Amino acid sequence: MPEYGSDGRVPRRGGAKGGLRVPVLVNLGLGVPASVPLYLAWWLLTEYMPMDCRTPEDLVKPGLTNCNYTILDHSHPVMFLLAVTGVFTVALVVVIDVILPLRRGRRPAAWLGAAVLIPVPFAVCLALA
Repeated sequence: MPEYGSDGRVPRRGGAKGGLRVPVLVNLGLGVPASVPLYLAWWLLTEYMPMDCRTPEDLVKPGLTNCNYTILDHSHPVMFLLAVTGVFTVALVVVIDVILPLRRGRRPAAWLGAAVLIPVPFAVCLALA
């Protein structure tokens, strides 16, 4: 027999308030600032990694066809910015998807499952570009 509360209704048991809508929307919102480190990682993988040279001295070596001084010049600031923004983004995800749900007495499974949606805004921007 269900136990009735003081207002005459049966209290809800279990389940997260709001279902999956809040974790999905919050993680999609996290994807907007996460687009910065995702873009920097994409740039490193598509522009820097395919190059045949790694130092300016390699530019004069014969036989290297895929060397670009501009990409070589920008690689170190991009790597530094990727490290800084990546650490900030990971910390933000840990706080929002793990610590806050645990402090509210909820299991972070729904939040961590919705974290898969973080790259979606970047993928949409990449597809539209």
